[in-house]
Amino acid sequence: MQSLLPAGLLKVDSAELDYRMIGPLPHEAPTLIMLHEGLGSVGQWGDFPDRLATATNTGVFVYSRSGYGQSSPVPLPRPLTYMHDEALKVLPELLDAIRFRRGILIGHSDGASIAAIYAGGVQDHRVRGLSLIAPHFVVEDVGIAAIAAAKRSYEISDLREKLARWHKNVDVAFRGWNEAWLDPQFRKWDISESLAYIRVPVQILQGEADQYGTMRQIEIAQEECYCPVDVNVLPEIGHSPHREAPNRTLIAISDFVNRILHFHGEGKLAA
Repeated sequence: MQSLLPAGLLKVDSAELDYRMIGPLPHEAPTLIMLHEGLGSVGQWGDFPDRLATATNTGVFVYSRSGYGQSSPVPLPRPLTYMHDEALKVLPELLDAIRFRRGILIGHSDGASIAAIYAGGVQDHRVRGLSLIAPHFVVEDVGIAAIAAAKRSYEISDLREKLARWHKNVDVAFRGWNEAWLDPQFRKWDISESLAYIRVPVQILQGEADQYGTMRQIEIAQEECYCPVDVNVLPEIGHSPHREAPNRTLIAISDFVNRILHFHGEGKLAA
């Protein structure tokens, strides 16, 4: 059994994943598991995990998936099933490795989709709820256009240099995400069926000006989920509410977390 330091590398299967652990350990208290976006990493969450830990009196575990941050690289091209692979193969092993006992999954973009696939595909009583920031359940034309624009920026602007600050293998991180989404076969990607099998409360935070997705994603969740779905639409906010409107996002997520944990006799409101 691996012991968790405040930061380090966690061995999961054959990969080493870089992580941060804030607050009490997962076997000691409710824990929020944070799943980053398609170009994200531990560092790109900034101080948001720390503020969330304070606002909820929980532990917060943040990690970089393989191919991101300081984690092990992955071979390219990524399989078009990479989000299902993360949700159904890697995440169960990771939660066991950190001795996760109960808590909430918080995902952004690809991370939100991975959280939804996990909750719909693994009936895990330890997961009490999902907070999904700018989730994708189906592929939309607007998202593909934004991803194609990101590819052009990566080739001709300083985007590669900026991302290299966060990723040890920056080309692996970018191309693994970008080329998968731009593959014509990826147009068939659709995880809406997973939503019908989620049995815990779901929160969705969606920026009204999100360049990667529209309100259609929320409509799909409301149509497919049998569980409660709380929706927070943030006017004039794009794809990254936790960076563009951190205070509003913090309040929304911490309120959801505290309410869910209070229902289970835990968390900040339970004192």
